[in-house]
Amino acid sequence: MAQYRYRVVDVFTEKPLEGNPLAVFPEAAGIDDATMQKIAKELNLSETTFVLPPTRSDCAAQVRIFTPARELIFAGHPTIGTAYVLLDERKIPGECARFALEEKVGPVPVRVNPGERPMIWLTTPPIQFGKTYDRGACAKALGVEANDLLDLDPQWASAGNPNIYIALKDRAAVDRAWCDQNAIFQIKSSSDEPLCIFVFTPTLDGAYSRMFAPEYGVVEDPATGSATGPLAAFMMRHKLAPSADGTRFVSEQGAKMGRRSFLYLHVHGEHGSDGIEVGGYVTPLVDAIMNL
Repeated sequence: MAQYRYRVVDVFTEKPLEGNPLAVFPEAAGIDDATMQKIAKELNLSETTFVLPPTRSDCAAQVRIFTPARELIFAGHPTIGTAYVLLDERKIPGECARFALEEKVGPVPVRVNPGERPMIWLTTPPIQFGKTYDRGACAKALGVEANDLLDLDPQWASAGNPNIYIALKDRAAVDRAWCDQNAIFQIKSSSDEPLCIFVFTPTLDGAYSRMFAPEYGVVEDPATGSATGPLAAFMMRHKLAPSADGTRFVSEQGAKMGRRSFLYLHVHGEHGSDGIEVGGYVTPLVDAIMNL
């Protein structure tokens, strides 16, 4: 029987049992791909990560990321949560304020604001924008009225994981929204790859958000770092970013499902031309052993 140590941390929160839980296997050498997927399905969190030696000299570690249904090339809360565990266990020196993690998307830069509770930032991979979608069809799929949407077309955007961004008029509309897999099939064409539905409304500080990903085995995600960089870019495109400071704002996500999360954004350059950082705090919760 093989034993593998893992930790569960809550990401994008300073409080236990809030934010987005993540399981991290910090010493995953010896676990094959099929078993990684089975473990992620067994734990049934939004994501589970497996840390391996890097294959690139410019990265501190290799990170494999799995939802209960499939492997991802990049994800935000797994990047930040795994970085926290590696720092906490001194697998990356605590004085190392900048490093990169090797993910399927490529090297993901990480920056650390040190302290008793460090703030950990990732740099979002290049963002792509795609087609727009019918507002009425999106409203119907979400179970809201067409006039609950802001007067702009929902749009596909991705930094590694594709999302449809749908802007709603207020928090109440965001809280009423719901989306199952059939609803996604009503919106997208049969040729579209699996995607997520990201709904939000602008706030004085940034955005109030929710994200649905049933095609990835995640009914609703409490905090979605990979979607938050494109959210910032989408909001800036449509002049929805906070007027006081268009380069620093925050997305509050997960509140409706009782997992309140805060994802901080720092936009560099005009409309993020020099990069968009997504940051947050991490709260350790569980140390455990899995027997396989």
